[in-house]
Amino acid sequence: MTANPISSATATAADAARRNRPQPALSVTGLRKSYGDHVVLDGVDLTVAEGTIFSLLGPNGAGKTTMVQILSTLVRPDAGEIRVAGHDVARQPDEVRAAIGVTGQFSAVDRLLTGEENLLLMADLHHLGRRAGRRRAEELLERFDLVAVARKIAATYSGGMRRRLDLAMTLVGDPRIIFLDEPTTGLDPRSRRDVWQNIRTLVAGGVTVFLTTQYLDEADHLADRIALLDRGKLVAEGTPDELKRRIPGGHVRLQFADAGELDLAAHALDAAVRDDDALTLRVPHDGGVHALRALLARLDDASIEVANLTVHTPDLDDVFFALTGKAGTDHEKEPVR
Repeated sequence: MTANPISSATATAADAARRNRPQPALSVTGLRKSYGDHVVLDGVDLTVAEGTIFSLLGPNGAGKTTMVQILSTLVRPDAGEIRVAGHDVARQPDEVRAAIGVTGQFSAVDRLLTGEENLLLMADLHHLGRRAGRRRAEELLERFDLVAVARKIAATYSGGMRRRLDLAMTLVGDPRIIFLDEPTTGLDPRSRRDVWQNIRTLVAGGVTVFLTTQYLDEADHLADRIALLDRGKLVAEGTPDELKRRIPGGHVRLQFADAGELDLAAHALDAAVRDDDALTLRVPHDGGVHALRALLARLDDASIEVANLTVHTPDLDDVFFALTGKAGTDHEKEPVR
């Protein structure tokens, strides 16, 4: 029987496409973890693309830290298939550890050592060799703006400086994937923004960042995709904008110069909520450009003049509380093992 050359070529092209398809930095299927009768993670599935920032949100006790501990090989799952940087976490933990860096909630900086000594210690742990380790330490001190304090003990550093040093120490081994578990907790706003810029720089260089945070604005500013974890289950996932669009409450606020224009607009827009004192209408709106254009076109067709217009869309706080409820922050914390 003669093989069909067209079918063979198509199959070869499909195989090549599968081989060339970018491999996810992380893939998790059916992840479960319990401590006794307390279920911490209950059938979690997620995928993180290479060179992106993925943020895991959730109330205290939702399972975020346990997730990071499992992905970084510190805790064994009860069930699930987990691959990090293409390696199976259960069968290839050494390969996973070689590909990742971890910055936990609490700084790993030794405060009795200088910044330079902390970095050289990490270089020794990564077996870089004396010359290569010193060169790597110098690069990172420069990169994180720590050259001026490199030979001062870390106990004299500000919180932001210690956090920058902590990130620098994570990068000594040149990891492909970095886990940041609430990296800006306790920092002042300026130090937080410095850390944000460092994270963006890392991703621009091809690093993948897996971020857990209690600060919803942090996830909104940084993350390419966000997953919301509640009571051990993923209850939502998407880009920040996609998640916000899932929550009702978006609206356009139209303000008019006088009561006559307000009356005309109120008749033209049936679903609007009227405020006569403020001369405003509140019109339900999804925040999309197409819908806004349609609204303005209706007003223009009716020759109605708008004095002022503002668009209000739900933020991640709205998403968080809508999907988890206020009681979510009072969940029992997962055991630390």
